[in-house]
Amino acid sequence: MIRALYSAASGMFAQELNIDTISNNLANVTTTGFKRNRVEFQDVLYQTLRVAGSAVTQTQVSPTGLQVGLGVRPAATTKMFHQGDFQRTDNPLDIALEGDGFFQIQTCEGQTTAYTRDGSFKVDANGRLVTSDGNFLQPNITIPQDAIFVSIGQDGTVSVVTNNVSQPQQIGQILLARFVNPAGLVATGQNLFVESAASGPPQIGPPGCNGFARTIQGFLEASNVRIVEELVRMIVAQRAFEVNARCVKASDDMLGEAVNLRR
Repeated sequence: MIRALYSAASGMFAQELNIDTISNNLANVTTTGFKRNRVEFQDVLYQTLRVAGSAVTQTQVSPTGLQVGLGVRPAATTKMFHQGDFQRTDNPLDIALEGDGFFQIQTCEGQTTAYTRDGSFKVDANGRLVTSDGNFLQPNITIPQDAIFVSIGQDGTVSVVTNNVSQPQQIGQILLARFVNPAGLVATGQNLFVESAASGPPQIGPPGCNGFARTIQGFLEASNVRIVEELVRMIVAQRAFEVNARCVKASDDMLGEAVNLRR
């Protein structure tokens, strides 16, 4: 019964984390480029009361063992990087990625390169493409002040038409990064990720080539959170929490009966 108390309590803690993760997914259902998290669980240690294959008699062995599990533990929270839906904005500086890859972002400190799927770019006072927090797109792309039209091709080439020149002029090209294991990236907030030993080093290349995503101008990639799926997961997690709580109560009642036994 003591084992049951701790096993059920571990289940309650696990489902609490599950609900926390689902809540964060739902909170970011309208966050551009957000990728939902999934909690993965593992069973923990087992108390072995009889080893499988142990001798029952001189000529017979037990075909199965006797083990009692001691609960569950969260093993990982995994980012699911499947494609989100596209939202048309008609803003020439909004860029969606169709396929595998990330925009490269230089943080304001200038010491770290971060990565994002959020393509809602703006221009700063000097005409450079930046994120909503003022972080620079890498490689740097500067829009001329007299530009009257900006075009971004599916291969990431950025061209402008100015007042003085009617023909489009290429001013740069967006380069993307991708990783062998994108689930190993570390989320730092602000729609940014940084590489880790698990993700591996970034592979840099132009959009639309060698498996890199295409860049689509005038669109944004929406969150890949599916509200109905998250609500179903929330119901399952809630019921699992309630069942574990009932196990705690049942174990407590059984202990109470044992304590109150009289001759």
